[in-house]
Amino acid sequence: MNSQDPENRETGGCTEGYNSEPGGKSQVTQLDQVKGKYPEKFAPENDIFSNIHAGDRIFIGTACGEPQYLVQAMINFVESNPKAFFDAEVLHVWTLGVAPYTDRKFRKNFRHNTFFIAENAREVVNKGLADYTPIFASDIPDLFKRKLIPVDIALVQVSPPDLHGFMSMGISIDITKTAVENASLVIAQLNSEMPRIHGDTFIHIDDVDFLVPHDEALLEYEASDLPHESVDKIGEYVGRIIDDGDTIQVGYGALPNAILSNLRHKKDLGIHSELLGDGIVDLMKSGVVNNSKKTVDRDKTVASFCIGNRETYRYLDDNPAIEFRAIDYTNDPVNIAMHKNMVAINTALEIDLTGQATAESLGKYFFSGIGGQADFMRGAVLAKRGRSILALPSTGREGTVSRIVPFLKEGAGVTLTRGDIHYVVTEYGIAYLHGKNVRERAMALISIAHPSFQPWLIEEAKEAALIYKDQAYMPGEKGKYPAELETRRTTKSGLEFFMRPVKISDEPLLKDFFYSLSEETRYNRFLSRREDMPRDMLQDLFLVVDYTQEMVLLATVEHEGAEVVIGVGQYVVLEGTLTAQVALVVRDDYHNQGLGSELLSYLANIAQKQGLTGFTAEILPDNKHVLHLLEKTGHIVEKKFTSGVYAIEIAFQEK
Repeated sequence: MNSQDPENRETGGCTEGYNSEPGGKSQVTQLDQVKGKYPEKFAPENDIFSNIHAGDRIFIGTACGEPQYLVQAMINFVESNPKAFFDAEVLHVWTLGVAPYTDRKFRKNFRHNTFFIAENAREVVNKGLADYTPIFASDIPDLFKRKLIPVDIALVQVSPPDLHGFMSMGISIDITKTAVENASLVIAQLNSEMPRIHGDTFIHIDDVDFLVPHDEALLEYEASDLPHESVDKIGEYVGRIIDDGDTIQVGYGALPNAILSNLRHKKDLGIHSELLGDGIVDLMKSGVVNNSKKTVDRDKTVASFCIGNRETYRYLDDNPAIEFRAIDYTNDPVNIAMHKNMVAINTALEIDLTGQATAESLGKYFFSGIGGQADFMRGAVLAKRGRSILALPSTGREGTVSRIVPFLKEGAGVTLTRGDIHYVVTEYGIAYLHGKNVRERAMALISIAHPSFQPWLIEEAKEAALIYKDQAYMPGEKGKYPAELETRRTTKSGLEFFMRPVKISDEPLLKDFFYSLSEETRYNRFLSRREDMPRDMLQDLFLVVDYTQEMVLLATVEHEGAEVVIGVGQYVVLEGTLTAQVALVVRDDYHNQGLGSELLSYLANIAQKQGLTGFTAEILPDNKHVLHLLEKTGHIVEKKFTSGVYAIEIAFQEK
């Protein structure tokens, strides 16, 4: 967090925005006119803060919109007048700036009550020296309106008034708008650095009790560092889920920035979000975000507050393509659900194998808060073709703990229930949970956990009866999913499909695939008339893979949002040789579309990179399609008929 140089804060009164040469001349005139018309609003600071009484509730503007000078001026007043008031309650949300009222020396004067725990309030909350009120962000304004939490004093920051007397609260509307409308006394810091933003941001000078002119740079947010490779991979996976024309919501930080940077190739995206940050502005500048497909507030980027840098603040200033609305509008799940193709993208501290996630606490340790995450995830789930995405690194504490856990720790707040999440994304892949039973979702989440934690998760899941007791797996590097082999292909006939290695969570997909095959196709592939495919055989044949010695590739398509397997190709290295036995099977309704050729070609490519010199295969005489396929590989092929089957040998050499 970057605050402006302390000299500006210490000067008080008017600074550069109101007394600069010669561009400041009109501002001086304007300010003088305002002072002349409203002299009672420009009282000495001691007189202003003497209006705070014992037990008052003091609201402070949010995040980067925090009026830093006013907060420090209030603290200076208390230090000079330590008995001026006691037991005042400071109400704040997203405390990203100065928070001197949390200092122990002011414990008799202030008690901090936050709706969202930021870093500079975390320790005092967990030590019991400050309070945390867990609540959906969309519900906070109603607390003020109904006086369930009365607001006596509001300290906010505004732009200078226009010719009509209206000032903009700029980058902090969220709950600030409602707090100001319901406060008994409003003290506003006039700051020419505050952009004038369209929407519900305006307040008339008549509705403010005191004005304190003081220019200072707004707080800026800098994302904390995360391993670039991990966050970039997560961003890439999330980008696969986002479609052209979607309306999205995303948070702030290194991970959301990586996600947004992976959307640069998308078109016609819309924004309906609690938060607007630098990444969204970058997409607006590049034309990726134009809001042309939104079903609500078309052509407008809608948000509630901004955490960004100075360049972003300048872009927001008087930009008619952007509107800020109060948080009970942006975060209302009903309003969110009205957006077709709404995609909510959020993160969490932990998710357990049943699909419960916490974004607010690590066990009994309060870390952040409910915020707007549940509002948006539930709204997106309710939207037509909506999707909820939970994106998180697979590990925390520099790789020493897994963020995917058997069960949430005792005391953890369940921010998202098992029904709130469609997709979970880590750097190891995508798990789709919606409509999955507990066993299926546990296996899906284990498949995207860090490989070093997968054996532990499987054993814990077995112990808790979340998965089959005999669930097999390949531990260590041999079983590490080779995500780099994932690829999209189009056959010469125009069939588009996704090709990827098999995962331990693919048992349901492979079971459905096996039973979709005709009797003839099953016989040609398995050289037997068997009619069943028990799970122990599925594990042995397809699912428990040593990727250093074998490969199983799935060809999949999407059908009504679900992944469907339409072809399987695999090879197994023959012990003591540099050759592998290869096998292919394609679903009957996808025959003669070039799918088998693509599977075989990609398998050969992978095998050659692993140092193999060729394939062998056993093919029944009636399996003419595969026989023809193997003979047309472009490599040297030998074919012998023995014991009722053709023995095929393919050498990876050009004819």
